[in-house]
This record gives sequence, C-alpha cells and structure tokens, in this order.
Amino acid sequence: MATSTLTDRYTIISSDCHAGGNHAQYREYLDPAYVERFDEWRGRYKNPFRDLQDDGRSRNWDDERRISEMEADGVVAEVVFPNTVPPFFPTGVVIAPAPTTPEDYELRLAGIRAHNRWLADFCAAHPERRAGLGQILLNDVDDTLEDIRWIAGHGLAGVLLPGVAPNTGIEPLFAPAYDRVWALCEELDLPVTHHGGGSGVPDLGTYPASTVVYMMEAGFFANRALWHLVMSGVFERFPGLRFVMTEQGAGWLPGALRQMDDLNAAMAVGKFGELGPAATVLRRSPSEYFATNCWVGTSFPPPGETGVFRRLGLDRFMWGSDYPHREGTYPYTRESLRRTFAGWDPADLRQLFSGTAAEVYGFDLPALNAIAAGVGPTVAEVAEPLETVPADATSPAFYRD
Repeated sequence: MATSTLTDRYTIISSDCHAGGNHAQYREYLDPAYVERFDEWRGRYKNPFRDLQDDGRSRNWDDERRISEMEADGVVAEVVFPNTVPPFFPTGVVIAPAPTTPEDYELRLAGIRAHNRWLADFCAAHPERRAGLGQILLNDVDDTLEDIRWIAGHGLAGVLLPGVAPNTGIEPLFAPAYDRVWALCEELDLPVTHHGGGSGVPDLGTYPASTVVYMMEAGFFANRALWHLVMSGVFERFPGLRFVMTEQGAGWLPGALRQMDDLNAAMAVGKFGELGPAATVLRRSPSEYFATNCWVGTSFPPPGETGVFRRLGLDRFMWGSDYPHREGTYPYTRESLRRTFAGWDPADLRQLFSGTAAEVYGFDLPALNAIAAGVGPTVAEVAEPLETVPADATSPAFYRD
C-alpha cells in the first residue's frame, strides 16, 4: 500500500476509545484462586449499559468488526480505555473506583489485573493500531508499583489513573504518598492518563436528583486531578512525568489555569488573604507546567471549543472519537470533523489528529500513514463545511457550538 502524502489524506488516531472483554474472556484471564468467587459474582451481575447490550456488545472485543467499523469511519488507530466491567466491580463501573474494605480491595485488584492481561493481548493482536492503558488502584502503593511495572513490561502504552473521591479513606492525588508512583512512571516513561466520566465522584445517594447532580458535577471531579497534581508540585519534582486528561472537554482549562497562576503568584508574595501563608509555592507558573507536562484528549470537540486549542498550544491537544459510545462520533466521524475543523490549516490538523498522539503514546506514525492512505478522510473532504447534520447523529459534536 502506498504511503499517504501530506496533501492527500489525514491519519486519524482517536485518543479516546473504549474496549473490554466479556465475562467468559475475563474468566480465562483471572487468577485461578478467584474463579469460583467470580462465577458466584457473575451470576448476580446485571449489565446497565445500553452500548454494552445486545448486538453492540461485540464492538468491545471483536477485532474484525471493530477495525472494519473504525476504518469505514476514517480512524486507523486508538488509545484504549476500559468499556466492560472487570470482575468484582460494582454494577455500572468500568474504571477503577476506590475499594473501601480489605476484601473489596483484594477482589477488585484481581479484577483489574484480569482486565490488564486481556488488554495486553488485545493490543498485541494489532500493536500498530492500539495503545492500551493499564488500570491501577491506589489503596496500596506497593501493589500499585507492582502493577505499573507489569504494565510497562507487557507492552501497554500508559497508566490509567483513577480519581479519588473525597472522604473514602484513600489518600488524595496531591498526597506525598504517591511520589513513588510518579517517580516510577517518569522512570519508565509511561504517560499517566486520567479519564472523565465518573472516576472520583463521591457517592450521591439514590435521590430523584442524584443522576442530574452527577451529570453536573462529574466534570468537576475529573478536572480537579489537574490542580491536585500541579499545585502540589508533582511536575516540579518529576519534570519528566507526562499527564493526560481525556474526555473532560477543554473550555474549563483557561479559567482553571488563570486561577492557579493567580493563586501561586499571591502565595509567592505572601498575599494569601485571611487564610495566612501557604506552604507550597511553585518555582514556575502552573500554566508553564501545563505547557510542558500536560496534554488533553478532546473527545468529539464542538466548534466553539477549538479556540482553546490555539490559545493554550495546539501541541497539547489530541482528537478523540469515544468509539463505541453513543455520544461518540461513529459512524459520522467525517461529518463531525467537517463541522468542527473546516477551514483549518492541514498542518495543524495533522498535529491534532495524529502527531501529538503518536508522540505521547508511541504510535508508529509511518505505519499508520500507510493504512490511512486507503481509508483516511481526504484533506479536501474535511475542508468542506458541513451543511446538514445527519438525522440520526447522537454525538454532542453535532449539537454543541
């Protein structure tokens, strides 16, 4: 196959896709000591997710279906987040929450390790197309370090950092206890990625308004990982650490960075108001640490959000489809790109669509260019503004400005 040229087609890497094994597959990857308890748990489990039910389920693990659908949509590679529930996790949870009892921790640790084993094989089947993020828990840092070493040794591309909800008994992300985690990820050159969508949200109960409150606040509880790491000096102590925030939008970033910059500047001159002096003053501004240590996976971005990309540095951002979720751009990725990026400089779009993701997660871009030569959207196609939104499109990319 001919190599794509800089004037022909775009190479599209999605920085946000989801996959996972089914229960029969996870059973094969589970430590044998837990199989009997898994069979008991599996018999009681009910799957609540629409995109994990019926015919849609197989998109999570079916190589042929997954690759053919993504290629038809113009996407040739993906960063892989979880999308099925690992063994022993609560109903509706796919990214590691913080277990609160020793038994719960033991079982969920066995569950994420089964998922990570499955994921390593899933990515190894198509290594040029997939960058998998291994899950960790933060209850026991020694176990966390063991899992990070396993992730690095089995071909996975990075670490998926769970959020820590308030008042769970787990140390917050700004605690010095995690310095060994950051040091090891820096040493192994593993990017640490934090995904939005529920990780770190406190228990909101079962009130009539619980769901809508969750929808209002989930973004905040995801976003807070940025200031937890920046303001506690993590990037000052570990300048080689790479941190990615995915599916959290981008519109909130300028305000958050400005607030952090102002706060750090005030602390530097002892003007912290009635609360008195603060202990942590950074040598560089928070915005500078963002510009050197942080990246953003922007899923299905609407047109109005893209000004932030240029304002904060285009090389900080990566486009994502959120396949196979209902809010993702599939099967109308080409149309969503036209709606959001018509009129952009092709060089900027190559950076956003594939260049930065290749740098952060280690994709072989020449190999992907060769695949994209046959399936990627053309430069001329993306440059044409979208006049009519597909009638059955469900992604926010089409109804947000």
